[in-house]
Amino acid sequence: MNLRGYLIGVQRGFDAQDGHLLGGLISLQDQHVLNTNLFTVDESKASMMIVETIEPPLDEIVCCHLKVLRALEKNPRDVHEAYKQQTACVQGVVKLLQALKEENWCLPIMYSSCLDLRLLAQKCEESGISTKPGEILEKAAEGLMACFRVCTADNRSADEDTKRHGMLNLVNQLFKVYFRINKLHLCKPLIRAIESSAFKDTFPLAEQITYKYFVGRKAMFDSDYKCAEEYLTFAFEMCPKIYTKNKRLILIYLVPVKMLLGYMPKQEILKMYDVLQFYELACALREGNVRKFDDVIAKHEAFFIKFGIYLLVEKLKIIAYRNLFKKVYLIMQTHQLDLQAFVQALEFVGKSDINMDETQCIVANLIYEGKIKGYISYQHNKLVVSKQNPFPTLTVNSV
Repeated sequence: MNLRGYLIGVQRGFDAQDGHLLGGLISLQDQHVLNTNLFTVDESKASMMIVETIEPPLDEIVCCHLKVLRALEKNPRDVHEAYKQQTACVQGVVKLLQALKEENWCLPIMYSSCLDLRLLAQKCEESGISTKPGEILEKAAEGLMACFRVCTADNRSADEDTKRHGMLNLVNQLFKVYFRINKLHLCKPLIRAIESSAFKDTFPLAEQITYKYFVGRKAMFDSDYKCAEEYLTFAFEMCPKIYTKNKRLILIYLVPVKMLLGYMPKQEILKMYDVLQFYELACALREGNVRKFDDVIAKHEAFFIKFGIYLLVEKLKIIAYRNLFKKVYLIMQTHQLDLQAFVQALEFVGKSDINMDETQCIVANLIYEGKIKGYISYQHNKLVVSKQNPFPTLTVNSV
């Protein structure tokens, strides 16, 4: 196919209102990008052919797309120029969306152009062009937000034709940008927009899974573990089994959240998705072996830091303390426990540098979190526990 044939195909797709065809024809993920006939034509001649063949504002989109291909074909590739042209391409898509006021068949064009904008921005960041990390991605997010505003502004009663159907795709793209540049506070208004949307449960399942995954992760960082569990569980259960890598990624965040809520993971499922690091942690927690817990954290430190869950996993230590102190209670068989016994227990499991003040703090935190029912008698240096269920049962269900 030569350039003229490509342009005729684009115009025919537009005339037929075939958004999926057009989405492919302006996508960098499509096979046509390998066709050198499309971008070896002289630039001024190509521009003339575009104007003659394609109606505005689609002509602007196609012109920018071909300039992107030309920039990426250079040796070396001019990724920054490609990003600039893709930014202009998305601006053209915004004009197209605004021009087609009563239609939403053009949404696949928006999906393709916004995806390419984000990916090119990432490549620019990786190439070190920007002196300020995240600057280019944040600028790219402005282009995505321009499309998002057009979609949210479409409040027509004919729901099947509204551009609001494109909201979640854009929200997911924006999540990927904001998580990468660590600006999670910018996710809040996007979440609010989706949660209040009438289409919340009717968006494509793949988009819902991605959305739940990111919102679950944000809830995890906000210490809202019940919300995190709900959203990440949905993402894990609904993600098809063939996407093993995606399910593993979801599980890496879901398992520590579950453990914080008292659920202990099964070895089989952790082995299936190659995350046995959590099984070693679970074993240390069950035993109440604080030293072993610390050793597991140190052993897999790089893994926990890589996925941003190191601090979350550290919070599990309180469960190890709880289980250790429960063993002391079961051995002593009394409701008035000398705190010195807890110091000795901690020393026994390898915490040789522990003192009474630190032990009192640990016990006080356990009482505050509801993991021990009782109070500290500082006068007698004892922990007085309830005669009924002094160590409330942690949830024993498995992930």
